[in-house]
This record gives sequence, C-alpha cells and structure tokens, in this order.
Amino acid sequence: MAIQKAPREGFSEALIRLGHQHEDLVVLDADCAKSNMTNFFKDQFPNRFFNVGISECDLVGTAAGLAIGGKIPFANAYANFLTGRAYDQMRISVCYSNNNVKIVGHNAGTSAAQEGATHLPLEDISLMRSLPRMTVIVPADSLEMEKAVEAAYYHEGPVYLRVGKLPVPIVTKKEDRFQIGKAIKYRDGNDVTLISTGIMLDETFKAAEALGKKGIQADVLHIHTIKPIDVEAIATSATKTKRVVTIEEHSIIGGLGSAVAEVLSEHCPVPLKRIGTQDRFGVSGKMHELLDFFELRAARITATAEKLVDSALIK
Repeated sequence: MAIQKAPREGFSEALIRLGHQHEDLVVLDADCAKSNMTNFFKDQFPNRFFNVGISECDLVGTAAGLAIGGKIPFANAYANFLTGRAYDQMRISVCYSNNNVKIVGHNAGTSAAQEGATHLPLEDISLMRSLPRMTVIVPADSLEMEKAVEAAYYHEGPVYLRVGKLPVPIVTKKEDRFQIGKAIKYRDGNDVTLISTGIMLDETFKAAEALGKKGIQADVLHIHTIKPIDVEAIATSATKTKRVVTIEEHSIIGGLGSAVAEVLSEHCPVPLKRIGTQDRFGVSGKMHELLDFFELRAARITATAEKLVDSALIK
C-alpha cells in the first residue's frame, strides 16, 4: 500500500525550503493560508507573506507588481475562484505583460468535494492553458509537487500550478527526473498508450497492471506539464501503439484530453478515448465518492483501453 500524503503538504514544504534559499521569494494568499498551508511560510518569513483578503483580482495584481519590483511571487487561492475571478488580471497583468508570477490554484479537482459543488474546479486547466505564455503544471502527488514548486521558481515566466488538498498515494519516485515540458515514461507496451496527469497516475498504474493480466501491454506516460506539452513523447508512443487513452481529474474539454487530441491530429492521427469529467459541473460529496461518481477509476480505464484494442483487432 502506497504512503498517502496531501499534495498541499509537499507544496508547503518546498516553499519553505526555497524561502530559506532565496530572499526574493514572496508568498501571497487570498485569506486561505491555513487551508493552503502557506501559514507555515508566514510563520518563518512574516515580512515576505501578504494576505490580501478574499480578493483574487487584487491578489494577482499585487503579485504582478511585486514581480515588476524584482520579487518572485507565489500567489495562492482556491483554484475555482482564482482562475475564474482573476482571469483578466492573469491575462493582462501576468501573461500579456510577461511577469514572473507563479499562480497557485489550491483545492484542485475532486479534493474540494466536501466544500460544495461550486468549489470544484474542473475547468481551471482549460482556462490557464489557453493563456499565451502560461506554463501549466499538474503534479501527481506530494513528492512530485515538491519538484514542481522548485521548477516553477526557477522557470522564468508565468506558471500555473495545480495543488490538491487531500491525501493521495505517493506513486512517483524520488529519482524521477522532473523537467518542465517533458513527460515521464513509466511503462513500455505495444498495444495501447495510457496518458495521465495529476493524481490519476495511481489509477493508471492499476489499469496497466490489470491490462497486463489480460495480455494487453500498455505504454504509460505521465504528463505533469500540460503546457508546453511533450509532443515528441506522445507522438512516438502513439505511432508505436496506434491507440491512446487519456486520463484526467478535469473536464475532457480543454484539459489533457484536448491537448493530446491536438497533438495527435497534427502529428499522428490514431483512435483516442478521453477519460475525465464530461460537460458538467461538480457535485458535493467525499473525494473517493466523486472519483467513483465520475468513473475516474482503474476499472473504467481498463475497460476503455481493452475496447480500443479489441476494435482494432476486429478491423
């Protein structure tokens, strides 16, 4: 059984570690410091922490100003409110102006389940990857989150980092190399390509194991950077397997599935099935209940991949 830890814990720990190393790192929060775990940064660096209140637009605008002044700001708020309310500020003050701001969307995906349906950000990746100059990172677990925070700090330019609230299995390894824009290949196979992002890597691993027992060998790619996406890795794998399944804890509209579809249509047209939430809003419940409700489980991934392989064999 994999150890479980909340991605927000990895985020907080990495932020503090970088804070000790770099005096230009500052943190802003929209009055959610305890939930976002930025309060621990505040405890150690009170003069480099700014609570702007429940005002996401001011949060982003202030962060942009700090970036102009030579600081590297990490602006934190709940992902649904941050990407929705402050979209204009991110578009103009951050991306258009090419300011070195790190936008951190917390309570991402189903981890916000118990806070109510309106709090579930299932469209945030779509919004952020549409912005020119914005880099979009979606780590799989707390360990990869630590690497992502460090990579975001050193990356010159706007970054959107998606952070989950609740504990999830740690499925990546310390030795895994994290590089913005580069996929990680976890398994070799010739029959089907499974491409996941975020916390769905755990269910994807389980699906690959189940498929293996059925005699179907899956290529498994983990896409932690939705933008820029690793075109070469996706096209290479798809050319080999001739069929692809994407898995994400986000709407299939505008997220990983859409990004991969764009790559395949231009570089390697093959059958594609997208697993994620459909054209709908979230619902209230517990995280595990929502993962079941949206069928974001290994069983669905397995069945989808198996059907793709079978249909190819029939032809």
